[in-house]
Amino acid sequence: MPKLTVATDVFRLLAAGLLTLLTVLGPAAAAAPEPSQPLLVFSARIAGDDARTRLVLDFDRKPDFEVHYVANPYRIVIDLPETGFGVKPEELAARGIFTDIRYGTMAAGRSRIVLTAARPVGVVLAEVQEEEEASTWRLVVDAAIVTDQAFQGLVEKQSWKDTAAAGAGERAPFLLPGAGATDGPFVVAVDAGHGGIDDGARGGVTKTEEKHVTLAFARELAEALNALADTRAFLTRDKDEFLSLSQRVQLARSGGANLLISIHADTLRQKDIRGATVYTISDKASDSLAANLAERENLSDQLAGMALESEPAEVADILLDLTRRETQAFSISLASSVVSAFEGEVALINNPHRHAGFRVLTAPDVPSVLLELGFMSNKDDEQLLIDPKWRRKVAGLVAKAVERYRAAVVANGG
Repeated sequence: MPKLTVATDVFRLLAAGLLTLLTVLGPAAAAAPEPSQPLLVFSARIAGDDARTRLVLDFDRKPDFEVHYVANPYRIVIDLPETGFGVKPEELAARGIFTDIRYGTMAAGRSRIVLTAARPVGVVLAEVQEEEEASTWRLVVDAAIVTDQAFQGLVEKQSWKDTAAAGAGERAPFLLPGAGATDGPFVVAVDAGHGGIDDGARGGVTKTEEKHVTLAFARELAEALNALADTRAFLTRDKDEFLSLSQRVQLARSGGANLLISIHADTLRQKDIRGATVYTISDKASDSLAANLAERENLSDQLAGMALESEPAEVADILLDLTRRETQAFSISLASSVVSAFEGEVALINNPHRHAGFRVLTAPDVPSVLLELGFMSNKDDEQLLIDPKWRRKVAGLVAKAVERYRAAVVANGG
């Protein structure tokens, strides 16, 4: 017992001395410095489709981050300060355009998220948002598929050493250009319809598949467009592969396209009908032929086992209204220019400019037309469609139409 009393007295004296010292030094000395704590991701979610996907991470404090790209396989890398991931695995399960997502510590004081995709991808938007009411911070990353050329450009222009971290409200480095970019050359996305498992129409005589006809013409058209001054054309697909309709639209938008031209060569029950047609988008089809064609083309995704998710009526109306307001006049102008170029040179169907609700024409900020070169169901059209000389001639006419369209837009201040 005496030993306990002595020890207690000593403790009391030490405590009293420490209290006196803290009183003299002031409150700053009372708060002992805390070691730097890692960031904490306490919630995550990911959503999207095969064209575009959003990743959302909730942090306890404001995160700095850097975005990089790595090839073979295609990856988006997000570097962070030391971070603890307090999320369930299913919250960051790969979906949308991503086939694999990994995250964790990569070195002392540093963490990393690696998003792997089967196709070239790029960041459309990356920013940190403050959630003031909850005193938390949110990192939002929007990614989308891009062309091989665009991805290579992202890889080549990045610097792993000099990249500045992006803060709240700032955009991350190496973002994709928006659709209809005004800087640089006039950009045209040439979309070869069908591909891969989706053969499209088939010729009645030669049995040639539409997907091969459209790709051959798309290549001719891209070459003709690239021969124009200050014009750059790219293909949404340059091989026999399947692309969903949303992927085609996104590739055009992420490539900074000022125009989208989708190439097709369909079939009809009436084998005597022949000639080219140019279609623009509308919520109401101009006629039954346009309506039936749009319905068939819009079901293309089902061939690859993809479920069709229709937007609610009010959303669809808004999208069509946006398209009409922002690009419909330009799309109609382009269609008129193509029809004018074809007159006297290429066989045209009766009423060659028609309209219907084609999903591939729904980009709200890219004037778009669907060009039916002719009908594989008509023997005369079929022979022309597989003729390289005819394809070269028609590609040249379309290029001239684009050139005139561009000149008119520039003259009108567009």
